[in-house]
Amino acid sequence: MSRIGEVLVPARLGSSFRWLLASSWTSQLGDGILLAAGPLLVASLTGDPLLVALAATVQWLPALLFGLLAGALTDRLDRRLIVLVVDLSRAAVLVVLTLAVVTERVTIAVVLAALFLLATAEVFADNSSQTLVPMLVARDDLAVANSRLQTGFITVNQLAGPPLGAALFTVGAAWALGVQAVAIALGAVLVTRVVLPAREPRTGARTAMRHDIAEGVRWVRHHAAVRTLVLTITIFNVTFGAAWSVLVLYATERIGLGEVGFGLVTTVGAVGGIVGGLTYGWITRRVSLSDLMRIGLVVETLTHLALALTTSAWVALPVFFAFGAHAFIWGTTSVAVRQRAVPGALQGRVGSVNVVGVYGGLVVGSALGGVLAQHWGVTAPFWFAFAGSAVFVVLIWRSLRHIAHADEAPVPAAA
Repeated sequence: MSRIGEVLVPARLGSSFRWLLASSWTSQLGDGILLAAGPLLVASLTGDPLLVALAATVQWLPALLFGLLAGALTDRLDRRLIVLVVDLSRAAVLVVLTLAVVTERVTIAVVLAALFLLATAEVFADNSSQTLVPMLVARDDLAVANSRLQTGFITVNQLAGPPLGAALFTVGAAWALGVQAVAIALGAVLVTRVVLPAREPRTGARTAMRHDIAEGVRWVRHHAAVRTLVLTITIFNVTFGAAWSVLVLYATERIGLGEVGFGLVTTVGAVGGIVGGLTYGWITRRVSLSDLMRIGLVVETLTHLALALTTSAWVALPVFFAFGAHAFIWGTTSVAVRQRAVPGALQGRVGSVNVVGVYGGLVVGSALGGVLAQHWGVTAPFWFAFAGSAVFVVLIWRSLRHIAHADEAPVPAAA
């Protein structure tokens, strides 16, 4: 058993990283439950595609509004304490929403407000949690550590959580929300066991928050590899957000999977992610980072085309599988690249610039997706995603060469 543990989480990563991993996996299970239960709750209250897409928008909007602030606070405050406080706050919101469901006072407005608060809290928790990893493990172990965290995300958030959330929802929405609240609260308890090394004190006079934020933005602008990653994920999340904002309607109506089958979509993608994780080392030894990114963009573009064309679940599910493998490879690579390149004092702020790009794209995309689906049907966002992705691949193709130099030593904060 100890040998299995050593393979999964090598001892050299340290006991604090193991506690962080346990906390992350537990919280991810709760978030995975909401991935299915949240859209199903919204769909049970309204069939309006615009309101369904709005539910996705309110979950993605907080990162755009508060992402840079979260990054600046992460670099100023106790990062572990931020995760603890925010996760307890998320559990409290879920308890209130559960009570609203039990007392039959839940409305679409209440659900949208709760989703917005949960997503706001998650912005601060996720930004701080990511910066803990380079504080706990050696630079050469960042890829291993992040792959373990990403594996947890795939297995419990994407694989186990959504089917469990969908199954609990069929029993009762309150069950799904209550179990998530318990999982998030337990994750908060586990993170208290993480012991962080002492951080170097900030030198010089205390600067204004806007100065700290601007410093992170400038750093990204001057680092070609990280800048290219942020630009790429921003544009591609516009197209992705348009399609995925109406995914619950696509899965239940277009390919006829039903409520429980909607959870299966995420599960199949998660299995693809696991396969991507198992083959990740083999792939990165044979394919350059820039070519890996190019292949990923082509895969994502063709994903949208295939889903726009098919009405068969038997065709769509293998497509979701391939997309899941792509998402794992892209996500693991981009996080490791950023963490290795960014100085420790700027981890929170540079990460927040990436987050703003990620969710800024999703917010714009989900708004477009809702309008497109309302006027031209549920497949219209997928056609938009295909066309937009194809154009951007052509435009960004040569610039992806910067990723080949992404593994260079960190650029000093004064750059």
